[in-house]
Formats: sequence, structure tokens, C-alpha cells
Amino acid sequence: MNKPTSQEIFSINNEQTFNEFCLRVFRYQAQTNPVYKEYLKLIKADPQSVNTISAIPFLPISFFKTHDVITENQHSSIIFSSSGTTGMIQSRHMVANVQLYIDSFTKGFEYFYGSPQNYCFLALLPSYLEREGSSLILMVEDLIKQSGHAKSGFFLHNHSELFETLNELEVQGQKTILIGVTYALLDFIEKYPMSLNNTIIMETGGMKGKRKEMVRAELHEVLEKGFGVREIHSEYGMTELLSQAYSKGKGIFECPPWMKILTRDTNDPLSLTNLNQSGGINIIDLANLNSCSFIATQDLGKLYPDNSFEVLGRFDNSDIRGCNLLVQ
Repeated sequence: MNKPTSQEIFSINNEQTFNEFCLRVFRYQAQTNPVYKEYLKLIKADPQSVNTISAIPFLPISFFKTHDVITENQHSSIIFSSSGTTGMIQSRHMVANVQLYIDSFTKGFEYFYGSPQNYCFLALLPSYLEREGSSLILMVEDLIKQSGHAKSGFFLHNHSELFETLNELEVQGQKTILIGVTYALLDFIEKYPMSLNNTIIMETGGMKGKRKEMVRAELHEVLEKGFGVREIHSEYGMTELLSQAYSKGKGIFECPPWMKILTRDTNDPLSLTNLNQSGGINIIDLANLNSCSFIATQDLGKLYPDNSFEVLGRFDNSDIRGCNLLVQ
């Protein structure tokens, strides 16, 4: 079987092309990914009988905690690991081609926001900076590099410096993106409330045990008031993916053309729910070419007719981890 290529992935521009390529990737991974191949065998799924994307079985995300999910004859050039509290088993994503990840997050960002060169990137991600193996840090580091702006950079606990930088960029009329973990953004505005006109506030979710979890509407209201902005943007990504979905407000996310969300019945994981019904979030990420593109997450969500979606929370007893794990 001819291996699908990254050039084909990022050339997808309509649903028919996505569906056709998706089935190619499925058949490729069903043959060449030992973990996925064994999973399909255990659930008695015959890859040859799968002719629609709704019939594709999704690998439970927990397998990334217990197995090396990677296709045959591939070796990891980098290993991404999930955040987690002490004693929690971390997910590990064996990434064979880092450039594929860079291409995916760059093209995904451009799809929603345009060229990174148009922005100054400020990052308030202390929990991620203070550990190794974060895919989010690699992404933001590269976007900072691509932006080329002298003021782009990371901030740890130096909130006064961030406040001064935001004010300076505001005066200059510079388009800016402040991307931050939720609790750190809340900590910042408690001391430094602002009124911003040229800055996008993008939260990546998660209190990391630092604060009580909040419902999304309440959280965004607090952040909108604290930063003086009309909408809070969000990034939805995770260790096990190489692509991200984005929300430009109200918690409604959209995917780039090579990524798609389906929702499954919470009582029957092999059955999909209808549109506008809540269910477990299944993710197709075709950039996961060398691992598994079909992942059943532990997030709950709702899919809408225009393929946008909402994250509603987590399954009971799931680990609190990753990005945008807001309790609704």
C-alpha cells in the first residue's frame, strides 16, 4: 500500500477529498500500526468492510498511556508527554516526523488567523514551561520564531513585565496574541486589569490544580472583563494530536480541513450520536499519519451541522489533563 503523504494531507479542501483520504489513512494504519491493528482485531472489526468514516473504529486515548502508538518501521524523533499530577500515568505520543507537526500547527494557525508574521506572540504558560515534553511549548516557541517580533516571548511569573509589554504593544497598535493557561491568565488580571483593543486573548484551558474549575461561560466573562475584550479565543489540542482546533469566541470550535470531530454514544462507544446531541469526542487528525489518526478522547462535546463543536467537559473519573478541559 502506498503511504499517504503530508502534501496530500494539507491539500484537502473539501469534504469529499477528506473522506476519501481518511479511508486511505485508516487502511494504511490498520495494516501498519501494531497497536491499532491489535485493537481492531480485539473488537472484531474488519478493515476491509469499513467504507465510510462513520464506520471507522476509534482507538481509546488511554492506549497512549500504556503503549507506543506508532506505525511500523518508524522511530520517534521526539516524544510528547501530557501534563499530570504526581503519580498520574502520562500519555506519550511518539512523533516520527517533527516537521509534520510544525507544518500542521503553522498551516492550522494560518487557516484561522493568517500569517504568524502579522502578530507579536506573548505566552503565559508556566505549567508547561516548568516540565519537559510539552507539544504546546514547541508550537508556541516556533510561532514566536516565525513572528520575528522583537517583543515576542514567554513570561513565567514576571507579570509586571507582561503588563508593560502589553501596554507598549497597545500604544503601537501592534496585533498581538496572548496565549495562556487559564489559571495564569486569571492570576494576571487580578493584579493587572486592562482594556485591550489590539490583543487576542487565547486560553488553552486547565487550572492544573491551582484553582477551582469554572464553567466556560463564567470563566470567559471574568477574562473578558479583566482584559477589556469582547471575546475570548481558545485553542483545543492535546499531546496525542498534531493538529489544533480554535474558537474565536463563545466556546465554539472549528477544525482545519484535515481534522474532524465526531461524537459517540457514551454508553456504546462504537456508535455515533446525532448532530446537536452531546457525546464523547472522537477526533480524526490526519496529521497523525505515523501514529493513529482516529482517537476516542475522554472529553464530552456536541457537534453542530456546520461541523463546529463545543467541549462540554470530561467523562466522570477522567484524569484532569490536557488543553481546554473546562467543566461545564
